[in-house]
Amino acid sequence: QVELVESGGGLVQAGGSLRLSCAASGTTFSMNIVAWYRQAQGMQREWVGTRLIAGASNYADSVKGRFSISINNAENTGYLEMNNLKSEDTGVYYCKGVIRQREYWGQGTQVTVSS
Repeated sequence: QVELVESGGGLVQAGGSLRLSCAASGTTFSMNIVAWYRQAQGMQREWVGTRLIAGASNYADSVKGRFSISINNAENTGYLEMNNLKSEDTGVYYCKGVIRQREYWGQGTQVTVSS
């Protein structure tokens, strides 16, 4: 059974950095696409960014230039590097991985940015 496990969330001051991880297990196939979403309290889940295994990536305007997604094939792990964090980046962050055209979601990890 394929499972995505996220880690790396926590409390950080505004202007700081965090790196979230999204590790796939239960499969020998690589994630072709990794996307990240976030959900602030009382708000709908919003898309943060997407990266293809081939290298192309796209980001929401609110995080462009500050966030970066990467994929480590050997570890079958996706990463979300977040820099210059702002209070509005606070929320639960979810990863979505596509493996053999099926989508899988992580359980979410809390990121809290204090101002």
